[in-house]
Amino acid sequence: MSRRRQLLSYAASRLALAPVMLWLIASLVFLLLRLAPGDPVDALLGPRAPEAVRAALRHQLGLDQPLAQQYVSFMGKLLHGDLGLSLSNQEPVSRIIAQSLPASLELGVVALSIAAVLGLAVGFSGIARPEGRLDLAGRLFGIGTYALPPFWAAMVLQLVFAVGLGWLPVGGRFPATIEPPSGTGFFLFDSLWAGSGAQFLGALRHLVLPACTLGLLLSGIFTNALRLNLRRSLDSDYVEAARSRGLGERRVVLRHGLPNALLPVLTIAGITVASLIGGALLIEVTYSWPGVAHRLQEAIAQRDYPLVQGIVVVVAALVVLVTVAVDLLVAWLDPRVSF
Repeated sequence: MSRRRQLLSYAASRLALAPVMLWLIASLVFLLLRLAPGDPVDALLGPRAPEAVRAALRHQLGLDQPLAQQYVSFMGKLLHGDLGLSLSNQEPVSRIIAQSLPASLELGVVALSIAAVLGLAVGFSGIARPEGRLDLAGRLFGIGTYALPPFWAAMVLQLVFAVGLGWLPVGGRFPATIEPPSGTGFFLFDSLWAGSGAQFLGALRHLVLPACTLGLLLSGIFTNALRLNLRRSLDSDYVEAARSRGLGERRVVLRHGLPNALLPVLTIAGITVASLIGGALLIEVTYSWPGVAHRLQEAIAQRDYPLVQGIVVVVAALVVLVTVAVDLLVAWLDPRVSF
């Protein structure tokens, strides 16, 4: 079988597993929400509401039905793309996610870019002198940034750059004194498309601190991955053969060692998307960033079953798509990958 057919078969098998993974995730979050302590009716009406009112609301929301019937109804709507209505405001869950998702994607893309540039630069800086000062500093940077608690790092940076120095806003996504740009929901892109410098600077100033915080926390993953794989690549036989031909060390590193070391880092980048979502939850809450992670935290506190389920399913679908795309890209770039 040719490599092209092997790659297509591999892609088909990965894509075929994606719906199964999403079904398992959706089923798990459905069960965990209903097994967890707390009642959505209490969150909506309070514990002192009359029992008749509570029973009427429970019937209206379908919470008085057997668990199996609720599950069948939920999965049936999900198969048709219907994520239901939010219990708190009866707004379609799909609309809430569509309004919040661009904010999270904008934050995530910028943070991931910062993490990749910073992490790869630090990881590459110590390669000239292994076990030297730069290499040791890079190792400490990789371990330290990965181990920092996100909420603590966010509050420290808020105190320094927002409260102490006053350079950046404490939180929020856009200045209250300026009308936000309309369009895709990606404020940087929309403001550039509209040609508004004031809107662009306003969106950028609010984005810098949360994106840099999240990027700093994730950069250690790239630092450690590049350092480990580049050192392994430079110790391989084909690099030694290049050195024996009289090639300079700089050319050996850039032309032979680095390209092979970056392929595993690309896989790490796909896995980092999942870490990005976990870190974004605490970052969005700390900076009052109106993304899906922030809405997820609010929905959990309100026991809003449909909104929690919808956000988790949509985010899980994005993670699955990104990881499958990265796996296929690595398999296409690296002929050594077997299927």
